[in-house]
Formats: sequence, structure tokens, C-alpha cells
Amino acid sequence: MARIECPECHYVIETTGIVTVCPECKADMTKAMEEAGRVERRVRGSIAKDDSVTTHEFIVRTKGLKKIYRMGEVEVPALRGVDLDIRRGEYLSIMGPSGSGKSTLFNMVGGLDKPSEGTCFIEEVDMAQLDAFELAWLRCRKIGYIFQSFNLIPVMTALENVTLPMIFAGMSTDEMMERGRMLLELVGLGGRLHHKPFELSGGQQQRVAVARALANSPAIILADEPTGNLDLQTGKEIIDLLKELNAESGVTIISATHDLKMIDASDRIVHIRDGEIERIELRSELDLQIGHLAGAEGG
Repeated sequence: MARIECPECHYVIETTGIVTVCPECKADMTKAMEEAGRVERRVRGSIAKDDSVTTHEFIVRTKGLKKIYRMGEVEVPALRGVDLDIRRGEYLSIMGPSGSGKSTLFNMVGGLDKPSEGTCFIEEVDMAQLDAFELAWLRCRKIGYIFQSFNLIPVMTALENVTLPMIFAGMSTDEMMERGRMLLELVGLGGRLHHKPFELSGGQQQRVAVARALANSPAIILADEPTGNLDLQTGKEIIDLLKELNAESGVTIISATHDLKMIDASDRIVHIRDGEIERIELRSELDLQIGHLAGAEGG
């Protein structure tokens, strides 16, 4: 709920929508509304931050992580002993060619798959030791997912898509509606609350997906090729939005990507090849050029 004061008669309006004309003196409220929006946005900077999280430096740790898929009598190793520590509040990009194991690692961190050997810790909790209920709780409360194909439910509005995860978190209807509206405003879709996915552009759908990922104040956002189905400009807008959330809210972002613009926004880049970490690079030490990473092989 925003409080807007008329610059002429000082009448105060409490609203969740947009007010351009004072209902009392009919003065132009556009500038006052814009300023209130900027203040509200700064205040909402902590909306994705989970205040209940612990103070461990590393929010994700993998130790000797291995994954072997069996096809009949044939064993196909996807991960061959991955050791990786991810700091709280970090923006990390995972790169690798098709079949390198980056998606498998991504799924392990997200609790969508279990390792054949080794461990994956989320805030010092060994995910392999959790039962189905505990794992579902952790995924619901601690991790937000953004997919390349958006994965929105087509018969639901933007607001309904965003509030759906909140149902499983046990929020009341009023809490869900208020938070859902706030999240959609945060991603620039305050005027699209009741639009269904087919009524939105690709970029707008991905913004809804970002808002949905933030539904339950996750400590981690996993973004799987989030710009893969978007044009260059729209992709850049999504990257800028994720970077802003990372900087303002301290949410940890882990992205599997080939998009150099997303790598440019990262703190570190992890290169995976043949199921192993080939190298880890700091963004500050990279010579990022159009079309390739200097000194990098493919990826």
C-alpha cells in the first residue's frame, strides 16, 4: 500500500494502484506517484531476502559430487566428483557445452535429482539425507526457479502464477495477494496482474517467472538459460533485473547459461567439461569481448 500526498492540497491517498489526478483538487499527481514508486522500490529491495537464513559464508557446498546414469548395462557418468563452494549473495554462472554436466549439477543444487555419490549442502543441510517431505519444504522455502521456457500455467493470470508457490508455503489469501502484487510491481508488471501468459510478451512472461521465483523469499535463485528464448534487448532487461535483485536483496543467483551478457553480470564463472570443473574465473579478471571470452575455449 503506497501513501501518495497531493503536491497542491496535501491530501493523502493510500492506494495499491496508480493515481494520476488528486480526487480532491484535481491536481496532477504523476510526479508524486513516480517518486512514491521510487521510494517503495528502495524499501522493497529486501523483499527477496530471507531473514531467517543462517550466517554461513557458503550457502551451497558440493563435495565429491558424482552422478551416473544407467542405460541398461551401460553407465554414463554425468558428474565425476565436483567440489564447489558458492558464497551467500554471490552471482554465479555455470558454463559448458552440451552434455558437459552443467544441467545435472544445476539439478543437484536445486534438489531436483540426487547424486550417485558425494554430497550437496544447502546452508549446511545435506540434501541427500532429507526425506521427500523435508526436501519439498526446502525447495519451496529456500530455492526459486527460473526456466528457459518460463513454465507458467497458461490458464492462470500473472498474479495467480506468482502466488501459487505461496499456497504451499501456507500463506493466507490476503498475504498472497499483497505479496503477489508487490512482486509483480517489483518486476515492472504492476499493470498486468490479471493477464494470462498468452496475453504477455516473452519478456513479460519471464518477468512473471522471476516474480514467481521470489514468491517465498528464497535464499537462492536457480536460473536455467533464463534469456535463451528472448531477443537481445529483452534478455538484457531480464539480466539487469536479476543483477538488481542480487545487489539490492542479497539473494544468491546461480545461472546455467551461454549468454555473455549474463556472464558479464556474474561475480564468478564456473566452466564445466566432461562432468568436471575445468576452471573457475573471476569476472573482474576476464577480458569479456563480443562473441567470445578471451582465453576461453567454447563453453
